[in-house]
Amino acid sequence: MTDFHHQQTAHCESGAVAALLRHNGLELSEPMVFGLSSALTYAYIPLVKMGGMPLLAYRMPPGRIIRGLGKRLDIRFRFERFRKPEAGTRALDRHLDAGHPVGLQASVYWLPYFPENMRFHFNAHNLVAYDREGSDYLISDPTFEHPVRADRNALQRARFVKGMLAPKGVIYYPEQLPQTADIAGAVPEAIRATANMMLRTPLPFIGVRGIRYVARHLERLSPGNEHHNRLLIGHMVRMQEEIGTGGAGFRFLFASFLQESAGLLSRDELSAAADQFTDAGDEWRRFALYAAKMLKGRSEMDYGKLAEQLRTVADMEQQGYQQLLDLNLR
Repeated sequence: MTDFHHQQTAHCESGAVAALLRHNGLELSEPMVFGLSSALTYAYIPLVKMGGMPLLAYRMPPGRIIRGLGKRLDIRFRFERFRKPEAGTRALDRHLDAGHPVGLQASVYWLPYFPENMRFHFNAHNLVAYDREGSDYLISDPTFEHPVRADRNALQRARFVKGMLAPKGVIYYPEQLPQTADIAGAVPEAIRATANMMLRTPLPFIGVRGIRYVARHLERLSPGNEHHNRLLIGHMVRMQEEIGTGGAGFRFLFASFLQESAGLLSRDELSAAADQFTDAGDEWRRFALYAAKMLKGRSEMDYGKLAEQLRTVADMEQQGYQQLLDLNLR
């Protein structure tokens, strides 16, 4: 039996990467993994649809945490993909039989240990397979309190599902770690990259500009098209609060990264910035609360109120990112 330490985390990809690194001797907290990869973002992309609605994202695309962290700390991850499910399953068996836990990408919908009411068609869920017993795989899924199991057929189906973000049976693991990881040296660069992307992107639907873009879009919704409007707002709430970690959760994770960095760099100003992003996360949740009450008929549908709440969020985030840039961290 492979000795693998399972730990529940806030987000699947950062949690899986932290677990793999910890197993291979590099202790990094989940917030540090997330922050160093500069994965925080906001994007509203009308041309890309999810369930017929515009794509909303509160973090960079799947895989960015792995690649971003690898680049920043000089960690080489190996990725293996497969055309045929049977080949992917045989490769997974070889890794586990050799005592090597690996990261996997899979569809939430086909993972048998998810309760039925939590299953949805999201193909970029990350987990760690660390051993197998007979036809069952032992899995450390970061979103669960305890290790779980999946049978061979179910896991293979989840790994080779088709559609957007199809995982193609990907297996990943750290292939080479630095002798000494310069975490303190990587923090300033990671913070600057996140702040610059959120404040200085030229695209109007990315970063803080993107939050304000959506606010304007909500104000322009026609009351005569209420059915579509309700679908859109419901989609926004689901993407923010039900799809993975959610908008507020990523802000809390980034705040924890800043708090940890404050001690690492002996810069108390980072603790103040962490408080700003904790407050921003609270305001994201307040937006979701307002929207949910309107959708359930507990309060009047008020597009202006929702837009104003998004502007509150945008103002808070802009202040936080500018505060970080003004620190001139080196």
